[in-house]
Amino acid sequence: MVRLSVLDLSPIIAGSSGATALRNSIDLAALADRLGFTRYWVAEHHNLASVASSAPEIMIGQIAAATKHIRVGSGGVMLSNHAPLMVAERFKVLEALFPGRIDLGLGRAPGTDPVTSYALRRRQDGDDFLERFQELILLERRGFPADHPFHAVHAMPSDVVLPPIWLLGSSDYSAQLAAMVGFGFSFAHHFSDHDAVSPMLSYRTGFKPSVTLDRPYAILACAVVCADSDEAAERLAATVDLNWVLRTRGERQPLASPEDALAFPYTPADRAHIRQRRSRLFVGAPETVFKQLAPLIEATKADEVMVTTIIYDHAARRRSYELLAKAFGVEAV
Repeated sequence: MVRLSVLDLSPIIAGSSGATALRNSIDLAALADRLGFTRYWVAEHHNLASVASSAPEIMIGQIAAATKHIRVGSGGVMLSNHAPLMVAERFKVLEALFPGRIDLGLGRAPGTDPVTSYALRRRQDGDDFLERFQELILLERRGFPADHPFHAVHAMPSDVVLPPIWLLGSSDYSAQLAAMVGFGFSFAHHFSDHDAVSPMLSYRTGFKPSVTLDRPYAILACAVVCADSDEAAERLAATVDLNWVLRTRGERQPLASPEDALAFPYTPADRAHIRQRRSRLFVGAPETVFKQLAPLIEATKADEVMVTTIIYDHAARRRSYELLAKAFGVEAV
């Protein structure tokens, strides 16, 4: 059995609030902790009406304080939105407060639209992720040469090491980089247009041991809707279908209820888009979802499955993770 973890975007539902979404995340994390999940990662997104998770480092501290055993981390920090020194210091503080329980997941994408990316002061004339990544590592290892202006800069608290770094990706780029530097890798199957097998296997075959990891460790992030029956799960998944369609149209709205989603006047093009996106969504009763996921887990050689469940009803979301824990044989703490 592979390990099971949670990726949470703190979904905002129609008729509710962002504050409620964030509190629901803390509640869900406490449940995942009791159920025996391995990690609870929170995302970084900006200017999305359906996502409240915009400041993962703040939520990591709140979730870690409300849990006892589960590792808590970022899925991920979009490094090109931030100064590497700020990222290093924030995660050193988290590691100091919750030693041995923090993960630093790094992503390349902006996590938002171009205008909001500009408002974040993200560089607009090219991808500087690798430059910032190298700077973060040099800050941690104090590896700047003596003539570098950052030579005397120390990320504080300086006596605390950074938590384990994970590289997140939806293509081969991050897989190859993670293998080269010997870090953990997580593939975003839930939104990638690329096949998961090639990047995850190339990561494993190209992995070079490091002081961080002596062997490859790969996480497969998947979108799942699980319920007591296939029919109940399909009803809940209608919310996901509509959310995808609206985002394709450029409409940013809180998550609709299953009733509103099922009543939506979809066009033939909408229906085709839903069919296409359903290849990235696993829906059904526990046995159905397990059977759907098993071949992909085997093909990718995933060490861990990280599940994101973005549905309307919080109680149904809790139930989905409870059922998955049983299906995967996760042992409660």
